[in-house]
Amino acid sequence: MSYSRFEAMKLLAARLQDQLVILSLGGAVDEWYNAAPHMREASLFQQQLGCVTPEALGLAVGLPDRQIVSLDTDGGLLFNLGALATVANEQPENLFVVVWDNEQYQSIGGPATHTAAGRVDLAGIARGAGITHAYTAQTLEEFDAHCAAGLAAREPYLVVAKTDGILEPGIRRKHSDGREDKYIFVRHVEASEGISIMGPSEHN
Repeated sequence: MSYSRFEAMKLLAARLQDQLVILSLGGAVDEWYNAAPHMREASLFQQQLGCVTPEALGLAVGLPDRQIVSLDTDGGLLFNLGALATVANEQPENLFVVVWDNEQYQSIGGPATHTAAGRVDLAGIARGAGITHAYTAQTLEEFDAHCAAGLAAREPYLVVAKTDGILEPGIRRKHSDGREDKYIFVRHVEASEGISIMGPSEHN
């Protein structure tokens, strides 16, 4: 059983206000850009495979009073399963991890990931690494319930969303590139946290 990633994103987006979001490459970028327009400045787009949840963990540790959401993928998490052990050992109270599992590397044409064979259980791997609250959502209703629980939790919470591989048609393409995204995100964090991260440009 699978469901639309875009519809799942809209359910999650409706629950977000002042969180910070890290997300991966591929079709999820344009889908999140459209599903969560109020979160565009608070979202760091287009992070490389294997880097999404580690970056979210770093933010969670660095900003312990701010809730951080990692929008990872099956392919991305499989690139760096060791990140789960680090999350379990660090036990950040403010990290919610969503894994979009469409069982394929969609951004390179759709070759299957290891979850496609039906033997690899990413939530089970997360629990084995020490993340107590790690679940698989087979329906939109289950996913929405886990979003509510995960955002209210005071310990790491992970949900694997078993989505289909169909890209949402007719949505607006994100108009900024990766470099611009970085500055938009950092300036948002600076403004909302009242801190300086990069500082002003220096001219010789």
